[in-house]
This record gives sequence, structure tokens and C-alpha cells, in this order.
Amino acid sequence: MPDSLEKAKKYLLDYQSRLCAKLEELEKSETSFILDKWNREEGGGGISAVLEGGDTFEKAGVNFSHVMGDKLPPSATASRPQLAGRPFHATGVSIVIHPRNPYVPTSHANVRFFVAPAREEGEGDIWWVGGGFDLTPYYGFTEDCIAWHKHARDACSPFGEHLYPKFKAWCDEYFFLKHRNEPRGIGGLFFDDFDEGGFDNAFGLIQSVAEHFKEAYAGIVEQRSSTPYSERERKFQLYRRGRYVEFNLVWDRGTHFGLQSNGRTESILMSLPPVVEWRYDYQPEAGSPEAELYETFLKPQDWADK
Repeated sequence: MPDSLEKAKKYLLDYQSRLCAKLEELEKSETSFILDKWNREEGGGGISAVLEGGDTFEKAGVNFSHVMGDKLPPSATASRPQLAGRPFHATGVSIVIHPRNPYVPTSHANVRFFVAPAREEGEGDIWWVGGGFDLTPYYGFTEDCIAWHKHARDACSPFGEHLYPKFKAWCDEYFFLKHRNEPRGIGGLFFDDFDEGGFDNAFGLIQSVAEHFKEAYAGIVEQRSSTPYSERERKFQLYRRGRYVEFNLVWDRGTHFGLQSNGRTESILMSLPPVVEWRYDYQPEAGSPEAELYETFLKPQDWADK
């Protein structure tokens, strides 16, 4: 096993522990994370950390996994067809947080490290990192969008000024529901197949992304989680959660990779919210805060430069 893989696993396990501790600090009830260790028959396993039924977080999952196999699944070789048939190791932390208060956005983050070891003498190991974070508000606040994207830019800046614009655009393109013709949220960062500057540089990038996510999201939760709300806001939150479900089941490559590699279904579908509604042909009232979400916040913008 490459030393780089062990280094990545050590960091990711520590990050999982620290992020869970931070979220428990923000949780207003006594609810805490349940740790569920699991093994995968084909090789590897993970630790799913799940908090459910809290006052701040209706559901939060911070999942670590390290899985391996004899053959990369199709979702992992879509942009690297030359790797088809190679064995692989994949390790990462995947985070999805569904708050109870509709004024607190749902958020997702992921950092991961892949290695496709050499199959024969003369071949080298092929590795890459990926990840990012994005924000899905139900009610938009300009200052939150600006702060979120400034954290995203700051996460990338030490590794090249070209990265934030590239990864922001990639995020806007990726987290888009083609069948609805609308973005999932206000974006952030998304990147994959990254190996610029060697392992230490690439590994430093995913560490920076993970740490900036923790700081950025905690700041928004602290700011918004005590905002009063009514049944109207709650109903809109449940309706918009449906978009989250649709994206994760229909378009998300991480979901597809997990299922195609015979991953643990409970951990893969941890990302789904506990309560959700679909309404037929719903249209927000003109001039309402709900309409503003569509008209202002669900349109890609250069938030970091505002």
C-alpha cells in the first residue's frame, strides 16, 4: 500500500472526528453522533457517523471510507478510460448536513483520494484527488453567499490563483439538475482527477478544502440557526429538499460509484434528508422570499467579488 494512502487515511479519520465534534458543539440538543463501523466483502470498509433528530441538525452524516477492488467501476473511469480494469483503492470523507431550521442551508462536502496501483512491472501507480463543497439554501442571504465563496477562494489560493475560478465553474456545472433546468444551490467548489504539483501539493489542497468547509459552514449555522420560522418556511424547505434527493439519485457520480462498487447502501444513501415533500407544479408567489431564491440566488454569480 503506498505511503500516500496511509497519510491520506490518517488525516481523513482525524478530520472526521474533529468535524463531528464541531457539529455536536453547534447542536442545541443533547443529540450526538452514532458511529457505525462496517466492512465491505470485496475489501475495505469505513465508519459512518450519523446524527439524527437534533434541534439544530435534523440529519447530519460524516462518513469515512476506504474501499478497494480488482476493477475500477465505470463511474471512476469515465474521464480516464485507460484505467478500465485496473485495481483501485479509494478513501475519503463525505459529508451531508440537513438542518432543521429552513433559514440554515443544507450543505455537502467531500474530499477523496484514489490510487490505481500498477498491474505489471514498468507501470507506475496512478493517483488523483478530488472533492469540494457546496451550499443549498432555502432562503438566500447575500452576506452568506459572499462569505461562503470567499472561503472557497481562500481554500484554493495557496495552490494557484487559477483554481478557484476553474473549480467554481465546475461546481456550477456539476450541481445542476438537467431535468429541472436549475442549479441545486449557490455552488462552491468541485474538482476531480487533480494531481498538479505532486502528492504533497494535491493532498494539501484537499486538506485546505476540508478545513475551510468546516469554518465556513459553522459560521452560517451560528448566524442562522436561531432565526424564527413558521410552517410556511418549513413546507418550502421540505419541497426544496426534493431537488436534493433528485440530484443525488439521478446525477451524482459519488452515489453511482458507491452503488457500482457494491458499497454499503446505508452509508451511500445517508445523504438523503429524513423528511421531504413533492408538490405538483408548485410555483412560488410572485415577490415572495421563495420566488427570490429562484430569481436571485439560484443563478450562478461571482459571489466572492461582491
